[in-house]
Amino acid sequence: MNVLVLNGSPKKNGTVASLLKSVAEGTESTEIEWIDVCDLEMKNCTACMKCRKDSICIFQDDAAEIGKKINNADCLIVGSPVQWGNVSAPLKLLFDRNVPVMMGESPGGLPVPRQKGKKVVIVTACTTPWPFNFIFPESRGVIAALKEILHHGGYKICGKIVKPGTKRNKNISQKQIEKAKLYGRRLK
Repeated sequence: MNVLVLNGSPKKNGTVASLLKSVAEGTESTEIEWIDVCDLEMKNCTACMKCRKDSICIFQDDAAEIGKKINNADCLIVGSPVQWGNVSAPLKLLFDRNVPVMMGESPGGLPVPRQKGKKVVIVTACTTPWPFNFIFPESRGVIAALKEILHHGGYKICGKIVKPGTKRNKNISQKQIEKAKLYGRRLK
């Protein structure tokens, strides 16, 4: 099984990265590729819409290379810290630039998933404590944004891991680590 991990956090050893590692460990796969999305060199999407017609972005940079990896991966593990109730800007840009990898369009303009049947686990963390991280659209915003993108790609979500309150408690409980590993096993 070829697993692609997309770490949308600028902190390579932070809470999101630690949870992503636990999910990856649970897969027991020997083919795990880790991408620190914040390190990628990507041009901004210009909304030219040529990718819809040509099925490829006009820019050939790191985003295009990762798009090939997304296409070839059997499953994804995607994580992002909460930034203004949404995913990190680099992770959003990566997905914006890979619309043609995630979905095509029917003649009537409706989305056609291109990753149909593949599995994914979503990870997020935020400084806002429980339950306010869900009452306010903090963690809920990241989950909703990723669900929207991944749904149109045809992915099946096998689990969502949310770590609230990291400002006061950066420790990840053993229960959350076990939950992450369980979700990793579901990717098989």
